[in-house]
Amino acid sequence: MKPSRLLQRGRAPLPALTPACGPRPPPSRTAAPPRPRCAPRRAAAAPRSSAGAPWSSAAAAPARSSTAAAPARGSAAAAPAWSSAAAAPARSSAAAGPSRGSAAAPAPRAARPALPAARGASAAAAAAPARRGPAPPWHRPVTSRQPRPDVTAMAAHRALHFVFKVGDRPRTARFYRELLGMGVLRHEEFEEGCKATCNGPYDGKWSKTMVGYGPEDNHFVAELTYNYGIGEYRLGNDFLGITLVSSQAVSNAKKMGWPLKEVTSGVFEAEAPGGYKFYLEDKEQPKQDPVWKVTLGVSNLQKSVSYWSGLLGMKIYEKDEGNQRALLGYADNQCKLELKAVGGAVDHGTAFGRIAFSCAKEELPSIEALMKKENQKILTPLVSLDTPGKATVQVVILADPDGHEICFVGDEAFRELSQVDPNGDKLLDDAMAADNSDKWFAEHNMKKVSA
Repeated sequence: MKPSRLLQRGRAPLPALTPACGPRPPPSRTAAPPRPRCAPRRAAAAPRSSAGAPWSSAAAAPARSSTAAAPARGSAAAAPAWSSAAAAPARSSAAAGPSRGSAAAPAPRAARPALPAARGASAAAAAAPARRGPAPPWHRPVTSRQPRPDVTAMAAHRALHFVFKVGDRPRTARFYRELLGMGVLRHEEFEEGCKATCNGPYDGKWSKTMVGYGPEDNHFVAELTYNYGIGEYRLGNDFLGITLVSSQAVSNAKKMGWPLKEVTSGVFEAEAPGGYKFYLEDKEQPKQDPVWKVTLGVSNLQKSVSYWSGLLGMKIYEKDEGNQRALLGYADNQCKLELKAVGGAVDHGTAFGRIAFSCAKEELPSIEALMKKENQKILTPLVSLDTPGKATVQVVILADPDGHEICFVGDEAFRELSQVDPNGDKLLDDAMAADNSDKWFAEHNMKKVSA
């Protein structure tokens, strides 16, 4: 956002979210500062008037820069409900901060072409309920009563997903669904910010969309978080890319006219909206999860390997001192984590993401205790997170030596929470059709803020 404010990245446990509109003060990594008290989160809807949108209730979320907070844009009467009343904080390699604030509905968008079916699906799975056009073959009706896999047979830890902040939800959805060929696994809308800053350091209305090549039980997926009122985020050098194997994705990109760059023989680079890089191997998509690895930048390879392997228990699959890279993971059949030296400090920008893993719920307190014993950063101590109408999960959020955010979540509850929702596509499309934030800003000669 411009103007903006740089806050201390080392966020400590966030207190219970009671008030809503003011900016959060920069917390330390060790103690949670008191939050300023202000108006309650769920204020009455603003009256309809020519000055403000009928759904407005607070001032538009202001921009921020790397050095100082700026005053809120617009007046309280003329700002949308999904915006925050205070500056949305930025974050660099050693900093992080808070901000947070609801939306309405324009005409539904035109139907888009159906996605190609994913590979390796059974005939039974292909009979799943359809969305517009053929449904992903792994889409199947699920309910909270459906039997889950035997959790005792799983690996001790599971790689789950990587979190991306997105500013252009329609274009982002098109990239993942039509170019990569992923399906919408579930879509959820929230009226206030996450206690574990899942949506970043922002208060207010936001959404979460899980997309992938199959169920979260056995696929590494992407979590797309969208903060209403924020149009773009600044990239750093922390996230270096996701590599996946799919000749179909390469073919889709060429048909769509999406920019592709061949970085090495048979490997193409494509940028998702927001600048996030994906590396597509032009090979037949495997029947198992096509997502091979997530690459993160580090400042000191040996120090990072010691943290991820020594403290978090990852297996070292490869280590290349010459090219300053290492490949780690929890199991042979899971998405791997690649650490690559960037030749300097790691800058997280404001687009910083988070990688998530699951473990037995009983192990979460032990992970937290180990980090305290080793004087490592804990961004959010063990906390329960609620999703309306779904399972409550427990998480602890850590930070590695370069500040990369790491979420550990109790596996049993997460398997319940992460069941595929056959209505996921419709929920996402309905939410995008109802989001008139772009129109509101245009009518008021304003632009969405940049984080």
